[in-house]
Amino acid sequence: MTEKLKVGIAGYGVVGKRRRRYIDSHPAMVTLAVSDMTFGGDGALEDGVRFYDGYEKLDAEDLDVLFVSLTNNVAADAVIKGLERGLHVFCEKPPGKSPADIKNVLAAAAEHPNLKVKYGFNHRYHDSVRDALAIMRSGELGRIVNLKGTYGKSRIITFGQNDWRTRRDLAGGGILLDQGIHMVDLLRLFGGEFTEIHSFISNAFWNFDVEDNAYALMRTDDGVVAMLHSSATQWRHGFQLDIILAKGALTLSGILSGSKSYGAETLTIAWANEKDKGNPREQTTSYNHDPSWRDEVNEFADAILNDKPITNGSPMEALKTMELVQRIYCADPEWRERWNLSSG
Repeated sequence: MTEKLKVGIAGYGVVGKRRRRYIDSHPAMVTLAVSDMTFGGDGALEDGVRFYDGYEKLDAEDLDVLFVSLTNNVAADAVIKGLERGLHVFCEKPPGKSPADIKNVLAAAAEHPNLKVKYGFNHRYHDSVRDALAIMRSGELGRIVNLKGTYGKSRIITFGQNDWRTRRDLAGGGILLDQGIHMVDLLRLFGGEFTEIHSFISNAFWNFDVEDNAYALMRTDDGVVAMLHSSATQWRHGFQLDIILAKGALTLSGILSGSKSYGAETLTIAWANEKDKGNPREQTTSYNHDPSWRDEVNEFADAILNDKPITNGSPMEALKTMELVQRIYCADPEWRERWNLSSG
């Protein structure tokens, strides 16, 4: 392929701008146009990239690829419209407000089998996660016994973000759907598919119509148990995933992020021994570089250029993660009744 893939970005906020950095640094991609409602009109940026105040106006551009970084209530529609235009589409998480949205995307994708659709679950591309997954899959530490994931920040909206994440009509859910979905995805990645779920969902602190805390206890058919806490009342931002295996443990603590508020990213490996008296030999690795945004974009470009299947972040993977989020919501009978939710 001699010409670069021509890219449009629908939603040019913090995430859209970060995606553009890695799109334009890829040798086979270039950004032609962006859209965001904050522009208040149409025109051109200083570097010549055209901008529009609505994502529908990107239809005027001759594109090959669409990156979607829009609010949850319109994200799935934008993906579907991109496919109908014959574009490969990358969409940020979450895929929409509910599993129904991603089911509509799957139906549209089935009508365009030659186009690639990928969802942005970038935590899978952090080196600590990739290293932990490789150790688990090697079998060195035996089978997984249980997992415990905590991911939280001090508010649902932080660092000057727009308030749409606090509105059920636009977001569909709160901290669990917005940030906690990353931990749900990782619990599935390491633990498998969870079929028995118990939960408590609360909006009692910030009093928005979306949750500020979600607590879940889950189990797979083969007995792997996972505990999850997704929080918007964690005053010190934090990320931790504990994976207990038959012969040791993996602890992922901290995550490198744009805000730099989640602590140092580390992976601690513990090797259990009958003689260690609860103080096993451990090794901790620190990670000082976040390759996730670059590697995720590069993998998507490679799938397009070389007609490779989407593995991480495929529409089906996104659906399974969205369905698990929905089942966590519905496992709390009071929350399910209050918002008339269905896990089907």
